[in-house]
Amino acid sequence: METTPQTESKIIELKPFADEMVVNMGPQHPSTHGVLRLELKLDGEVVREAIPHIGYLHRCFEKHSENLSYPQIIPFTDRMDYIAAMNQNWGFCLAVEKLLEADESKNFEVPERAEYLRVLICELNRIASHLLSFGTYGMDLGAFTPFLYAFRDRERLLLLFEKVCGARLTYNYIRIGGVSEIIPMEPGSITEQNFLDEVEAFLDYFEPLIDEYNELLTKNSIFAERTMRVAVMPAEMALSYGATGPNLRGSGVDWDLRRDEPYSIYDRFDFDVPVAVDVPELGAVVGDCWSRYKIRMDEMKESVRIVRQILAGGLPGGPVMADLKAVRPPKGEIYFRSEAPRGELGFYIVSDGTPKPVRLKGRSPCFSALSALQELSRGLMVADIIAIIGSIDIVMGEVDR
Repeated sequence: METTPQTESKIIELKPFADEMVVNMGPQHPSTHGVLRLELKLDGEVVREAIPHIGYLHRCFEKHSENLSYPQIIPFTDRMDYIAAMNQNWGFCLAVEKLLEADESKNFEVPERAEYLRVLICELNRIASHLLSFGTYGMDLGAFTPFLYAFRDRERLLLLFEKVCGARLTYNYIRIGGVSEIIPMEPGSITEQNFLDEVEAFLDYFEPLIDEYNELLTKNSIFAERTMRVAVMPAEMALSYGATGPNLRGSGVDWDLRRDEPYSIYDRFDFDVPVAVDVPELGAVVGDCWSRYKIRMDEMKESVRIVRQILAGGLPGGPVMADLKAVRPPKGEIYFRSEAPRGELGFYIVSDGTPKPVRLKGRSPCFSALSALQELSRGLMVADIIAIIGSIDIVMGEVDR
């Protein structure tokens, strides 16, 4: 991994004090609605301690999975991160498929056509996720217009998702062994080719807008003042907390599982991995809130680039599902990780050879990112807490499984 040197931040030096004030804060973000409470210990407006309290959304997903067959578990995963549901589906299916591959007698292989569809739909979901982050982060810091722009453009993606899976929130398209067919919502309303044409039309519409977003928010002087040199997370700190994805790359660490541990067919595509650098002309330093935000903006361009390569080459022919009559992995265990929009998503599965897992454990990127909040916020102002939470882009369903 390559890292970038860190520079100064806006931390206020703490001095001994007598009057501690404890304030309960939140929710302040659409993804923390009532399920994250922050206990702030304040000295005036200076934060001495910010303690996240989680556990209000616990749904026993992991324990419940021990009583379900492998395909029945997939809908739980899209509720972990309902903003990037298909990426969650895919992460779980990849882990099960790796376990199935251990049984050489079954000759298991995901069809190539399904692999292309998976990459296409999950990169679109990455854009949808980053769009929501862009819009809500601006709104958190007082800019309402980016929120409207982001939801306007995300809506076009939701219409595409609705056409392939019938849902607008809990997308469920990836299956163990492939994907479900592209299903028309109304008879004669869609064919596969005009779906791909619609994807291309969206890319043509959306790609120039990324520059417009940057003009609107990224370079906005108020936004810059609220995010640059705020809550700097050096590379060593990011690694020690297990930060991944845009939060890790925002700290200057050049690491992306799609490129560094390629799975599916990612090694066939040409794309760059955005990594934060100091921007002296603007005032941003590696690891600050602005850098984490900017990585997501840059990643949307790279996702567009990947999807365009799929459209240019066309989808290969053949089935979209492996010849899999029953999902019954051999006895054993597996840990497999993939690159979700919020970072490294891993699943650990223990199989006893029956149709149900003995144990299932998810490794979520948001839990690690949230654990760094306490150290990140120490010595900053109360208002900076809002900027920090938005910059690490958490979804509580993933934190509290």
